[in-house]
Amino acid sequence: MPVKAAPGATDRILARAAEDLDFRARLLADPNDAIERELGSPVSGDHEIRVHEETDSVTHIVLPPMEKFSAEERKAAKHGATSLEFLKKTMHDPAPAARSPGPMRSKERVGALTEETLAGAARESMHRGLVFLDSAVDGNGAWHCIRFNLGAPDIPRHFERPAFVTALCVLALESCDDERAGSICARSRRYLADTMEYPGLWRYYRHLPQDLDSTALCSLAIGSHPWIVLGRNVPRVLANRDEDGRFLTWVLEDDEPDVVTSFRIEADPVVNANVIAFLGGHPETRDAQRWLETLISKGSLDGSSKWYPDEVTICHAVARAIVRSRPELDHLRPFLAARILALRDGHGAFGNVLQTAQAVSALHGIGKLEAIDAKRAMERLVDSQREDGSWPELLAFGDQTLRWGAIGQIGHGSESVTSAFCIEALQRLTGMLAGSRSRPDRHA
Repeated sequence: MPVKAAPGATDRILARAAEDLDFRARLLADPNDAIERELGSPVSGDHEIRVHEETDSVTHIVLPPMEKFSAEERKAAKHGATSLEFLKKTMHDPAPAARSPGPMRSKERVGALTEETLAGAARESMHRGLVFLDSAVDGNGAWHCIRFNLGAPDIPRHFERPAFVTALCVLALESCDDERAGSICARSRRYLADTMEYPGLWRYYRHLPQDLDSTALCSLAIGSHPWIVLGRNVPRVLANRDEDGRFLTWVLEDDEPDVVTSFRIEADPVVNANVIAFLGGHPETRDAQRWLETLISKGSLDGSSKWYPDEVTICHAVARAIVRSRPELDHLRPFLAARILALRDGHGAFGNVLQTAQAVSALHGIGKLEAIDAKRAMERLVDSQREDGSWPELLAFGDQTLRWGAIGQIGHGSESVTSAFCIEALQRLTGMLAGSRSRPDRHA
């Protein structure tokens, strides 16, 4: 699994090299291997690290990479009406209308299948889903999403492929132990590396500033890249906080466009959870941790996010932060579990199939999956799959109100996104059932 950031890693390596001559020699001879051994983290083999040793008579100046876009391209993407025209031009192909979810299989099956038979059906479902995703993810590894407007359905739907969506789906799919899943994730990580901007930041659209939500998830997904392993982007991330220590969404420079001013003061719980997941137990995330703790313990998650109006999705992100920042947030496990379980309806369901999948994976992450009817959840996921192996397009994220700005009710989702989360949930559920079958009967 990709590793998280190692804040201060470069300083640690320099300090070790100053004291340990053997390590210094290994660092000069084979930097990738020496750094990997020192940090205990895999370093991407397709990215070369070079170490230069200064002396009393030799000084090195390291130039950052050239900008990926020309000055004209950057200007066209950043200013007023020109930026909106640029957005239209850079949107991918118009998307067709959303397909009907399709009929689910008969509910008479509920409780009728044995665990072994159901697990087999789930594995077959995952296989079919991966075949679908293998054809849906493009050759460069980009996952397509669809941008639509729920407030104005007549506005055309468009395909898009921001790095954020690819990272979001890689983090879901990497839990699957199928070889095809590994292949999809590998080419998707290459796409993320290709879209990264120095020193390890990403943006959703080219006409928008870089943002911490994209940066945190993409960094998690390609954690073995040297810029991430060495924590090159950590100072920029830490600098992007408000006076209360909460992480802000947009990474604004002096020449950034005035398209996100109303969002600048916004501290989003999912964005903060994703940054905490990336940085782990970094001391400078403590204020953000305490803010999340307050939202969860007081039951204030509903309506707290601009970008993620669905409370299950917020809980899914917080669960990822709990898992990745261990042990700092372990005490939140029972509170988050109670919050997730309270979202069930009278039939034990969490809403639509995407919400169900995210709830399953979140409960698995915090060690509370046994609190739900795993068989019923698995049957719902299997029965919601289409014949082509996909699951229905559903709202995954997006501003559904005008509360946070003048432009709202834009949604994002796709069959591929839903499918990635459903495969993740099925992997969790089959693992749980396999574990329960392997344990001896306590009453025997």
